[in-house]
Amino acid sequence: MQRRGALFGMPGGSSSRKMAAGDIGELLVPHMPTIRVPRSGDRVYKNECAFSYDSPNSEGGLYVCMNTFLAFGREHVERHFRKTGQSVYMHLKRHVREKVRGASGGALPKRRNSKIFLDLDTDDDLNSDDYEYEDEAKLVIFPDHYEIALPNIEELPALVTIACDAVLSSKSPYRKQDPDTWENELPVSKYANNLTQLDNGVRIPPSGWKCARCDLRENLWLNLTDGSVLCGKWFFDSSGGNGHALEHYRDLGYPLAVKLETITPDGADVYSFQEEEAVLDPHLAKHLAHFGIDMLHMHGTENGLQDNDIKPRVSEWEVIQETGTKLKPMYGPGYTGLKNLGNSCYLSSVMQAIFSIPEFQRAYVGNLPRIFDYSPLDPTQDFNTQMTKLGHGLLSGQYSKPPVKSELIEQVMKEEHKPQQNGISPRMFKAFVSKSHPEFSSNRQQDAQEFFLHLVNLVERNRIGSENPSDVFRFLVEERIQCCQTRKVRYMERVDYLMQLPVAMEAATNKDELIAYELTRREAEANRRPLPELVRAKIPFSACLQAFSEPENVDDFWSSALQAKSAGVKTSRFASFPEYLVVQIKKFTFGLDWVPKKFDVSIDMPDLLDINHLRARGLQPGEEELPDISPPIVIPDDSKDRLMNQLIDPSEIDESSVMQLAEMGFPLEACRKAVYFTGNMGAEVAFNWIIVHMEEPDFAEPLTMPGYGGAASAGASVFGATGLDNQPPEEIVAIITSMGFHRNQAVQALRATNSNLERALDWIFSHPEFEEDSDFVIEMENNANANIISEAKPEGPRVKDGSGTYELFAFISHMGTSTMSGHYVCHIKKEGRWVIYNDHKVCASERPPKDLGYMYFYRRIPS
Repeated sequence: MQRRGALFGMPGGSSSRKMAAGDIGELLVPHMPTIRVPRSGDRVYKNECAFSYDSPNSEGGLYVCMNTFLAFGREHVERHFRKTGQSVYMHLKRHVREKVRGASGGALPKRRNSKIFLDLDTDDDLNSDDYEYEDEAKLVIFPDHYEIALPNIEELPALVTIACDAVLSSKSPYRKQDPDTWENELPVSKYANNLTQLDNGVRIPPSGWKCARCDLRENLWLNLTDGSVLCGKWFFDSSGGNGHALEHYRDLGYPLAVKLETITPDGADVYSFQEEEAVLDPHLAKHLAHFGIDMLHMHGTENGLQDNDIKPRVSEWEVIQETGTKLKPMYGPGYTGLKNLGNSCYLSSVMQAIFSIPEFQRAYVGNLPRIFDYSPLDPTQDFNTQMTKLGHGLLSGQYSKPPVKSELIEQVMKEEHKPQQNGISPRMFKAFVSKSHPEFSSNRQQDAQEFFLHLVNLVERNRIGSENPSDVFRFLVEERIQCCQTRKVRYMERVDYLMQLPVAMEAATNKDELIAYELTRREAEANRRPLPELVRAKIPFSACLQAFSEPENVDDFWSSALQAKSAGVKTSRFASFPEYLVVQIKKFTFGLDWVPKKFDVSIDMPDLLDINHLRARGLQPGEEELPDISPPIVIPDDSKDRLMNQLIDPSEIDESSVMQLAEMGFPLEACRKAVYFTGNMGAEVAFNWIIVHMEEPDFAEPLTMPGYGGAASAGASVFGATGLDNQPPEEIVAIITSMGFHRNQAVQALRATNSNLERALDWIFSHPEFEEDSDFVIEMENNANANIISEAKPEGPRVKDGSGTYELFAFISHMGTSTMSGHYVCHIKKEGRWVIYNDHKVCASERPPKDLGYMYFYRRIPS
């Protein structure tokens, strides 16, 4: 009880009417069985609504269910009450007020604020010297909305007191999802908001750093209080040093330091000596600016360090972010930014582009009421719910409102400040879509192209009925492989979602300038002089397109005509054109030393693109096909039993192996099937499966496997006999209907769970309203009838073929030396003008750098 008294050492609000302790106890008695104390494995959400981006900072505050510990904004808490019958919620609200002024007119001296007990991000736009925060908590009992102010130690039952204390003292739920990714959620330092910085005139140069005590030039830390640059020790990152930064703290007590070599526009490594751990500093940009450091002009190299005596390359960062240009902020629907969670800009850029596409807007935001109403009991773990939440947050304009002059005047006149939320934090979305993925679940920078394919995979696996918005990206590629010895050919089709264009460096139009620049650069480095102005290779887009269409050698080609390995060449053409064409410029490669590097080139990407000449033509007169004979497959002896008897659950597929195969150019769904049918034995074994099955008509169709029994059917599927696209196996449907459920319920549940019996039953129990939705029933009956008709003739992958003429509407740019570092920015053309999305900042673009992009999004021009 003492712990709770300390936690609630603040004035409580008043309840709607005064009651005796016994009355409050009687009021809570019927609900006591539903009030739980959080256990160690429970996720307690008290910072963000499961359906929206409301928080305790929002006008209506946040309601935390005292049974499930899910949080809901005022708009969504009634839905949860109706669906679950849970009645007791803790209402959390943070108030922002002007500080009380002293007699001289200045703010009163700072003192420990005992009124703050919520672990929330503070508003960077508010000056902490002028405003203070006050947190309020109370219990609310539905449906009568009876309020019990907290603290109320004397009147509340002991169980309720303990539960409230546990909820308020719980840590971030994102730390508990995977202990290997704890670095995702570094704590915010308690010193960050009110850090003292000395006005001592210290200015830190952009290079040439060294320790003030021992002249070391690596592992250097900048103390954020007095600007001292000192070397570190093993206490943080195992780098060498003499520990002078730690000695400085022990001498003077200045708590925070930032590692100089890690500063990028995304953030930096910050360490708290007092707290003895790595921390986050939400005001890092301001703290660095105090010592003359502009984060936009700082970036690390691919290994996290940079040569401090060589001028950093900043031109790419400046051009892509349009630095130096006065950009006009944009507000309203479709102009909402995404806050950077620390190297999450790759996700933000892709999602901004995705939700600028009408098909994705309709599939998720257009179906918001139905998706939210039919969401499972834990909507934080449902892909469609979180996609809808993110889409609504970006498109509604609710979190992107311009400051109104009259409101500003009113706020100045009143005591309470009403902060305007601009931008949303995709923390819950990122935690869900990246879970179980070794790369995306980390706090490291990632490849936007890989995340795009990962997202498409998730959309495919979680389609809403027959609606699949990722159909707009899907297209068929015709691959023509010719045996160089026999001249015989084989035509195959595969599914793909983006067009990868090689960088034709040999076609650069400014070769003389490049040679002169390289000579000057090497000379400057050798003599330790400033580097010359950067010269980029200018590559014609037509050369990249030509390189895409040219024949390429096939490694380890097995000729069925010779029954042996032979030389082979492959050419690729479009068997269909997608509605939206995603073009990736293959800027990243590996050097001879296996160090990743990036082609820093300028490509004249067209606003209008015509690729109709790349339409596939099929087998030509005079061509002779290779015999239809498959090469022998080699599977390790000790893995054969596992392959035949222990097929994995589709939800447990090793996504890292899938991505390795996808990067080789194979269709995403085929890669998933290969990894599945080879029992997660690795990319090499899965590659052998692909070679055997790549000519089968259902090679690139989505994986559909029963989640119950069916050893015979599973064994057959290993050899290529997969089910129809998205149609559940009848034997599994029969099992569910034998339990008393309607056929329509069974079919929809199995579709939503990849035909997994156990998950399908959970889906049915979490969607009790399904039976009332006639649209679902009609749609499923039609689909069932269509499937019966199609049993004689399996359908191929769904594509939206049409003209190959496109117009550019978005592109994603990357700054930095590799996909593992740097920063991503997205430009989107809206209402006739280009808009730049740079994390939470959304502005009208003045000079969109279309020649420096990494991924380009084109939409088909109707013919």
